[in-house]
Amino acid sequence: MICLSDVAILDYSKVTVKRIFLQCFGVAQIAQYEALRAEIVRLMREERERRNLSKYAVARHSGVSQSMLSLVERGLRNPTMELMLRIADGIGVDLSALIKKARRTVKKR
Repeated sequence: MICLSDVAILDYSKVTVKRIFLQCFGVAQIAQYEALRAEIVRLMREERERRNLSKYAVARHSGVSQSMLSLVERGLRNPTMELMLRIADGIGVDLSALIKKARRTVKKR
């Protein structure tokens, strides 16, 4: 019989993977992906500010909390694709266009 107190529960929201670990398994371009993600988030924030939208307004339209939006914009959370889609919809911008623009910007660096 297994007692619940003996079972360890892994909280995947707290799990992080070090860059060196990913490189060991063939994910050599991890820095490029991180730069791309950061640029997409920067462009979303820039567009939100250009349209004079508050975090509150985006939160209401996207279903993403203001605190999560703030964490993403400050780089303290890595957004999932679903989260980026929801934020982009809340701003009223096409995520695929932002991704293309971000790719061009990151390639120039």
